[in-house]
Amino acid sequence: MGQEPMTRLEELMDAAWPAAEREESGGWMLRAASGVTQRANSVWPREPGADPHRLLAALREARLWYRNRRLPLIFQVFEDPCSAPLNAVLDEERFTRQSETLVLVRVGGTESPGTDSGVEISAGPSPEWLRLWWSVDGRGDDAALAAARGILERCPSLYALVRDDDGRPAAVGRLALPHGGTGGLYCMATRPDARRNGHAARILQALLREGDARGLGSYWLLVMAANAGARELYARAGFQAAGRYLYRQERPKRHLTGC
Repeated sequence: MGQEPMTRLEELMDAAWPAAEREESGGWMLRAASGVTQRANSVWPREPGADPHRLLAALREARLWYRNRRLPLIFQVFEDPCSAPLNAVLDEERFTRQSETLVLVRVGGTESPGTDSGVEISAGPSPEWLRLWWSVDGRGDDAALAAARGILERCPSLYALVRDDDGRPAAVGRLALPHGGTGGLYCMATRPDARRNGHAARILQALLREGDARGLGSYWLLVMAANAGARELYARAGFQAAGRYLYRQERPKRHLTGC
């Protein structure tokens, strides 16, 4: 995928997971959401920049912005030539490299015929949907879950849930519909004891069918590079790698004690 389509995709990704607080600063988007999820509490350097002196000045401003919100300074940085100068500065400043994430895309919708009446589709996250997703992917208390729900509901989306034979929620997923003819698949989560029963594949195909019915022509999703099982599922569904990014977090200036 070329730079221009990837830039467009970055904009869609940002719109699909919108932080509660956002501020544009010299081509960087500073985002905060009470510390809930890395994506919503990180700098998106939409225009990474190349001059080391300007990058260091922007870095100081970003550091202060996050410090005022009692949040760590984290960057969501893509692995591409445009981001190389920024990554070099972050290396020099000893930012960590973590959570390598692949951006996968597919053109066209599902080839699965018919519908799956066992997959429940809704326009909002039900309490059951939220409980299952948060039990798998969530971090934090009820206040954190409320912040996460706010992130989800700031972008029009569809929510899918499938139950096991006992009627218990087994897997969930979300199709974000930010704008245009492209949809993003998020929050794919299966209850640990319900895995390897085809639930995730049913969620995926159901959401693709819903997107097709709404005229979407392409889809993207994000998956951790280390998650081999999920990558295999998405490859079978026709998704291909289009890019990748890392989260780069500032190291503490001093070691914390137990006191």
